[in-house]
Amino acid sequence: MATTCLAVDIGASSGRLIAGRLDESRKLELEEIYRFKNEMNFADGHYRWDIDRLFGEIEKALKAFSETSEEAASIGVDTWGVDYALLNDEGERIASVYAYRDSRTDGTMEELFGMMSKEEIYEKTGIQFIQFNSLYQLREHYKEKPQDADNAKIFLMVPDFLNYKLSGVKAVEYTNATTTQIYNVHKNQWDDELIALTGFDRETFPDAVQPGTLLGEIKKELQDELGIGALKVIAPPTHDTGSAVVAVPAADESFAYISSGTWSLMGIESKVPITSAKAHEYNFTNEGGAYNTYRFLKNIMGLWLIQEVQRMYDYKYSFAQLVEMAEASEPFGCLIEPNNTIFMNPGNMIEAIREFCRSTGQHVPEEPGEIARCIFESLAFQYNEVLVQLREVQDQPIERIHIIGGGCQNEMLNQLCADFTGCCVYAGPVEATAIGNLMVQMITLGEVSDIEEAREIIAESFGIRIFKPRKTEKLEEQWEKFRRLQYDKQTAKN
Repeated sequence: MATTCLAVDIGASSGRLIAGRLDESRKLELEEIYRFKNEMNFADGHYRWDIDRLFGEIEKALKAFSETSEEAASIGVDTWGVDYALLNDEGERIASVYAYRDSRTDGTMEELFGMMSKEEIYEKTGIQFIQFNSLYQLREHYKEKPQDADNAKIFLMVPDFLNYKLSGVKAVEYTNATTTQIYNVHKNQWDDELIALTGFDRETFPDAVQPGTLLGEIKKELQDELGIGALKVIAPPTHDTGSAVVAVPAADESFAYISSGTWSLMGIESKVPITSAKAHEYNFTNEGGAYNTYRFLKNIMGLWLIQEVQRMYDYKYSFAQLVEMAEASEPFGCLIEPNNTIFMNPGNMIEAIREFCRSTGQHVPEEPGEIARCIFESLAFQYNEVLVQLREVQDQPIERIHIIGGGCQNEMLNQLCADFTGCCVYAGPVEATAIGNLMVQMITLGEVSDIEEAREIIAESFGIRIFKPRKTEKLEEQWEKFRRLQYDKQTAKN
C-alpha cells in the first residue's frame, strides 16, 4: 500500500487538510479531507488570529481522516510567515497572536532605523523592508507589554506553534525564521544585535531546524482522542511560499516563479543570498528555501486586492464572474500601484482604488468589471517591473515564468502576465503549497530521493497550462504610465 502523508496548509482566509500518496506509476494523488475558514479578529484595537480555534480545526480534520480507516505515515503544517506565539516556562502561550495586517507597526520601521541603519539591517538579513516583519512586531509588542519579554521563554512562529501542539516539540523551522528580519542570512542564525532592538531576550529564540526535520510523533493523548495512529510530525518548509517553491515543476534554473494567492511572491531560486546594493535598492528579500536554497523574491500585494473587492460587493459576484466582467471591460482604463500601503488593509478596497485613481488624475472606475480589470492589469505590470529588476540584479537567464498556487487558475491574469512580460507563462499546479509540503515529507521518509525527483513527479502528475505572449496595443505607453504612478496618502488627504 502506498505511503500516505498529510499536509495542513493554512492561509489568511482558509485552511485545509490534504492527503497525498504516490500511485503505482509514481504520480502524486491528492485528496482534500477537510477545509475550514480563517480570518483575522478585531478586538481591543488590534487584529489577531484565533490560534486556538485553528488548532481545533486541525483536530477536527484529523478526526475526519481517522474515520476513513486509512493510515498515514506523517503530517506537517505550513502557514504564512512573520506572525508568532510566545510561550512561558510551562509551555503555555502568554499572549494572543497578532495578525500582520494590524496597524500597530505603522511607523515602527522608521523608529528602528534611528537605532540601526537600513543598510546594516539589510546586509545582516537580506530581507525586504515591510512594516509587518516580526522585527517591528516584536518591537511594538515590547513597547506595549514589556512584561511579556520577561515571561516569554520560547518564541515560535505560527506553524511552529501548531506543530508543537501536535508533537510537544518546541522548534522553529528555518524557512519561516528567515521571514522575521531577525535572522542573519550569512551566519544562518538569529542575529543578537537585531534581537536586542526588539527588547526580547536572545535565549527566547531556539536554533532553527531545517525543512524536512522529523520532530517526533503526534502526542499520545491526541492519538487516543482523535483515533489517529502514531503519525510522525515532520517540519516541512513551514512558510507556505517555501513549500510552494518546492512544487515548481522546473527541470532547470532558467525560470522565475510567482506563488499566486492572497500575496503574489515573485522571484528566483538561488544557491546563495543576494544582498547587493541593487538588491537593497529594489527591496528584494532573501528567504530561506528547502535544501540549501534561497528564495530571492519580492512580496507583491496579490489577489488580496480582488478578494477585498469581492467582499465589498458582499460576495454578490464570484471570482469567475469578476474575471468575466474584467475581460469585457475596456483595456487600460486606469492603473494602481498594487504595493502602495493604502491597499494593505483599507477597510473598503473599492473606495481605496477609486481614491488612488482620483488622486493620480486617472479615470475613476465605477463598475465591477472596470475595478477588476484595473487590478489585473496593474498586477501584470507589477510582475513585469519585478522581472526587469530581477534581470538587473542577477545575471541569470529567465526564459519562462511558472505561476503556481490558487491564483494560477485566473487565466486572464496568466495571459496578461505573458503579454506584459514577453515570457511564456506555465500555470500550475494549483495546490503547490500542499504539494511541496507533502514532497518534503516524502523525501524525509525516503519515498522520494530528492527535490529533483520531486519536481519530475509533480510535472508528470499535474496538467500545466502554457500561455504565450500576444501583441498588445499601447503596451509601451501604458507601461510608462504605470512606472510614473506615484501616490502619497498624506498628500491625498490634504
